[in-house]
Amino acid sequence: MTRPGLLRGAKLAGVLAVAAAAVVFSPAVHAQEAAAGAGGSSNAIAFFGAALGLGMIVIGAGLGIGKLAAAAAEGIARQPSAAAQITGAVNLPLFLLEGVAILAEVFALLIVLMKQ
Repeated sequence: MTRPGLLRGAKLAGVLAVAAAAVVFSPAVHAQEAAAGAGGSSNAIAFFGAALGLGMIVIGAGLGIGKLAAAAAEGIARQPSAAAQITGAVNLPLFLLEGVAILAEVFALLIVLMKQ
């Protein structure tokens, strides 16, 4: 996969991360408004939003890591002599993607734990 292909995968991972954050944080805000007016039904909405957000986070991170690994394997298969350089170039975005996924999961779990 060429460099534009890797950038396209990184853009997809970024869009999925933003979408997951919107899904996770939006129900929490609406749940607080509902809790002030109605009662205890806001917990279910917050838990559903956090569960949906966690699912999207895992799917987005899996797709991004899979695309990075596939591109690296294809690049190494085409040019085995550049395996060390390809691996070095892939490691940083891979670690950043994993870090974003872990932070997003921690934030979603904090929403669940703070809501109880």
